[in-house]
Amino acid sequence: MRILVTGSAGFIAGYLVEELLSAGHEVVGLDNYSKYGEVSKSYDNHPQFSFVRGDAKDCKLLMELAADCDQIVAAAAMIGGISYFHQYAYDLIAENERITAAIFDAAIWAYRERRLQKINVVSSSMVFENTIEFPTPEGAQFRCPPPRSTYGFQKLATEYFAKGAWEQYKLPYTIIRPFNCVGIGEKRAKSGEQVLSGNIALALSHVVPDLIQKIAKGQDPLHILGDGKQVRHYTYAGDIAKGIRLCIERPESLNEDFNISTRESTSVLELAERIWKRMCKGKPFRVVHDEPFEYDVRMRSPEVSKAERMLGFTAETPLDAILDEVIPWVEEQVRLGQI
Repeated sequence: MRILVTGSAGFIAGYLVEELLSAGHEVVGLDNYSKYGEVSKSYDNHPQFSFVRGDAKDCKLLMELAADCDQIVAAAAMIGGISYFHQYAYDLIAENERITAAIFDAAIWAYRERRLQKINVVSSSMVFENTIEFPTPEGAQFRCPPPRSTYGFQKLATEYFAKGAWEQYKLPYTIIRPFNCVGIGEKRAKSGEQVLSGNIALALSHVVPDLIQKIAKGQDPLHILGDGKQVRHYTYAGDIAKGIRLCIERPESLNEDFNISTRESTSVLELAERIWKRMCKGKPFRVVHDEPFEYDVRMRSPEVSKAERMLGFTAETPLDAILDEVIPWVEEQVRLGQI
């Protein structure tokens, strides 16, 4: 299968491209390097991978690329951690709407005029920002109040783009919602504003790498946002990539939506202590509680049985194994001055 992946130089997409190539697919990647600058990937010279440097809002270019593809993974977006939602409240919704409209216009055309079979939309757990239904199943986005953050609201809009394109043009789709993706390869965004957490500037505003980099830089006591009771399901990026691949390959995914996540729940305070004990053996664990951001969701806990039942997908990588991979990578990036 030939698959167009927009935003292919991004964090999750990097794992996804490798997963797709390993499964024997041909991949066309599109990215403009706007977030991190130019990056190199292990698969850059893979015979079944081709890369196009371009803008995901360029509908003409998207049509040219989609014309010879069987499926699209719409992953390109302005995306970041919790501080990013506040720093770019307008740009996130405006830029991501332009990107979304362009890829759907191209996909509708390629489906009607060429060989495209389906679009796969990478949404977000933030569509459930205001839910009180836990664990949160697919469909809860229609029952809970809409997200208050512009990022969450726009991600919900991408799902409505899929719904509308199916209703009017019969463009097949799958909606994919990753939860708290963790892995290696994500660095400080070029446009990122400095946000201090104690005496350390947040690198990514994603909790796992930022906790690691603060400890690596010697912060003691460790600063965490809020009371630390926020609950998350930290899911390995490689597992998420497998889940997306199954959404692409399995016919059962047609016109469905899936939460792609581990079942394991962990509070931020529990996470911080686990990282601390790994990096500071024998040193007392001390924390300072900073004021949380407005959109720091208290509980994020997905129902994952639908993906297990229909796709045969289970996120199998435990948090300790994720930390075994991510901690040394972040420590090395700190030494190199990249984070």
